[in-house]
Amino acid sequence: MGGLEKKKYERGAATNYITRNRARKKLQLSLPDFRRLCILKGIYPHEPKHKKKVNKGSTAPRTFYLLKDIKFLLHEPIVNKFREYKVFVRKLRKAYGKSEWGTVERLKDNKPTYKLDHIVKERYPTFIDALRDLDDALSMCFLFSTFPRTGKCHVQTIQLCRRLAVEFQNYVIASRSLRKVFLSIKGIYYQAEVLGQPITWITPYTFAHDHPTDVDYRVMATFTEFYTTLLGFVNFRLYQSLNLLYPPKIDSQAEDELKPAEGKEYAMDSESYLERLSALSASLARAVAPTHEEEVEMDEFPVEGETAEQMDAKKKEQEALEKHKKLFEGLRFFLNREVPREPLAFVIRCFGGQVSWDKSLCIGATYDATDPSITHHIIDRPRVDKQVVGRYYLQPQWVFDSVNAKLCLPVADYFPGVLLPPHLSPFVTEKEGDYVPPEKLKLLALQRGENPEEESEEEEEEEEEEEEGDNDKEEEEEEDESEKEEEMKLQKMEEQKTQSTQSNKVLPVKVTAGKVRVEDKQRLEQEQQSEEKRLAIMMMKKREKYLYKKIMFGKKRKIREANKLAEKRKAHDAALKEQKKKSKKARQA
Repeated sequence: MGGLEKKKYERGAATNYITRNRARKKLQLSLPDFRRLCILKGIYPHEPKHKKKVNKGSTAPRTFYLLKDIKFLLHEPIVNKFREYKVFVRKLRKAYGKSEWGTVERLKDNKPTYKLDHIVKERYPTFIDALRDLDDALSMCFLFSTFPRTGKCHVQTIQLCRRLAVEFQNYVIASRSLRKVFLSIKGIYYQAEVLGQPITWITPYTFAHDHPTDVDYRVMATFTEFYTTLLGFVNFRLYQSLNLLYPPKIDSQAEDELKPAEGKEYAMDSESYLERLSALSASLARAVAPTHEEEVEMDEFPVEGETAEQMDAKKKEQEALEKHKKLFEGLRFFLNREVPREPLAFVIRCFGGQVSWDKSLCIGATYDATDPSITHHIIDRPRVDKQVVGRYYLQPQWVFDSVNAKLCLPVADYFPGVLLPPHLSPFVTEKEGDYVPPEKLKLLALQRGENPEEESEEEEEEEEEEEEGDNDKEEEEEEDESEKEEEMKLQKMEEQKTQSTQSNKVLPVKVTAGKVRVEDKQRLEQEQQSEEKRLAIMMMKKREKYLYKKIMFGKKRKIREANKLAEKRKAHDAALKEQKKKSKKARQA
């Protein structure tokens, strides 16, 4: 039978992909413009399953894109704007070369611009979709907001990122949606729950920047260009949901508390408002004045298939969440000069606390250090010279640990100069069989309402008593050793006498009654279960047996790792005890 000849690489996987160079030529764009367009539209390279087929028999390393994605880019209006910008740059260079300054000014006034609003709406059809993808946007904006004003990126971008980051922080404070904080080497991790969606982002510490040479700032700037547009949309919608004015304005009552001449000392008129907003100490103005009404209990209707126990559990969870939101309510904090002001002010305000600092440190201070109503003074110095009665002097870690523990922790472990307890990550949840550090167990006991400190004190007292008992025993043993040596000599003499007498006598033979052996039912049951398990494994298919072995290997490895960590901790605690003993003996001597 005759027919059309089938040619290689003209159907199937080979036609679904396109190389980067071919895609560039199809769109008539330079490599930087193509890269920019792909970042803005959220189109990424794909790794084909059969790379050799797609590459038409070649094994050369190439970047592939899906053909349908490139066809989708053909209709993008921004592509025309890129071309217009190329023409503008060419004309501007020509005008500069000919020294036609009038033409230069005219061209600059008519510089082609583009908006990314339609791309945001296209990529995120619903608001929840935008919230789910907000992690990277926030991390990038917080990073760019800390950049120095060097030539690496535009000053306008840095200012915009700073404004958007401050606006988002103010929203989190107003909605009290912060849930977790963790201080890591990279920076400070935060997690907020916004409209039921967990959003995690990282903010860098406020250190001087040393720009790395191996980072492409143009690619980062392209991502930031899109993220700032997205964050602007999200902030506007979030402020609307809380009945807050956007752009945010400080509440008139809070504004009256700040002195009118105070802003001039710190910043220019154009910047003083943003500085006061970024102080995070004042509440925001609302679009419609709130009316104070009595709290009405909402009727609760059970969901289909939900039991009474599940409803009670949900109710308890909601009550615990409301309690967590009001963790620092009624407390007044004062931050010393050496502590990181912004993260502490942000966290304290998120949980209902009031915070202030020295007015020479930053704009936005609401009360002085001499205020008698201050309950907690956050300090990071080994000792305090002048202490005020009725005020706790604590290290900054207490604030973050209390937030993660969902309760105000005992202050004794966080006094100035005291060795701090480990800062545990709230993002780690231990499963069955995992190693749980003793500090976490202590924290869980505190959450249950138990008092682990009393137990630890009792254990220490018992250990001390045991040590004293051991010392007494050692002394007694030394005295008894000499007596035992004499007894041993006498026993040897007696044994020699008895051996000589027993050699003449006949050994007596006794018959004893047998004992009934009691069967252990539990042990027999365990043996039966293990035998059944062994037979079940024998009956498995080869593939299932392989998977089962892999699962069991993973479990055993996990147990080994947990045991290893437990042994390490035991050795560490033993070394600390030895050190304490030595120091105690040295003091006694």
